[in-house]
Amino acid sequence: MTRTTARLVRLVGGLLAGAVVLAGCSDGGETSSADASSSASDSAEHNDADVTFVQGMLPHHEGAVAMAQLADGRASDQRVVDLADRIEAAQGPEIATMTGWLEEWGEPMPEDDMGGMDHGSGGMDMEGMSEEDMTALDSASGAEFDRMFLKMMIEHHRGAVEMAQTEVEDGSYPDAVQMAEDIVASQTAEIEDMETLLSELGG
Repeated sequence: MTRTTARLVRLVGGLLAGAVVLAGCSDGGETSSADASSSASDSAEHNDADVTFVQGMLPHHEGAVAMAQLADGRASDQRVVDLADRIEAAQGPEIATMTGWLEEWGEPMPEDDMGGMDHGSGGMDMEGMSEEDMTALDSASGAEFDRMFLKMMIEHHRGAVEMAQTEVEDGSYPDAVQMAEDIVASQTAEIEDMETLLSELGG
């Protein structure tokens, strides 16, 4: 009974404190940035552009990760290996995040799974990565692999940047728009790095 009473006291105290905060906010019509961010995240609505972005970017990311995983044991230039590791490390968590969004929104997962080596299935060929290209990359090694990987990933990144820019312009879900902005920034920088490296490798 003592614990129950204590909890009630804390609850009442919390409600009173909340009332004071609300009263203070009503005067200036402002809330803290943290409160505003939390509120926006809780009440955020997604639109068709968000769904299209996520359903398109998911298999695109899965393809990039699968390509990056081929570098280990095939690439001869350590810079290519490091780039592949960075791509896998960045896009793996984004795949998990986007999968969670579709589940949260009650939207279907992409029909074509680009994971593993089933690339381009169902006519799902994408920038820089057809099923034939992936088969060729899987069979390549050394300097040939390095150049092929960079050329394919540059085109693949360009496709991702284009999709992300559309999301930035048309999306409404704040976290998805933020991810799209991050993709534009990070992958544009990686494209520049890969073009420089490719030229140095005689590509």
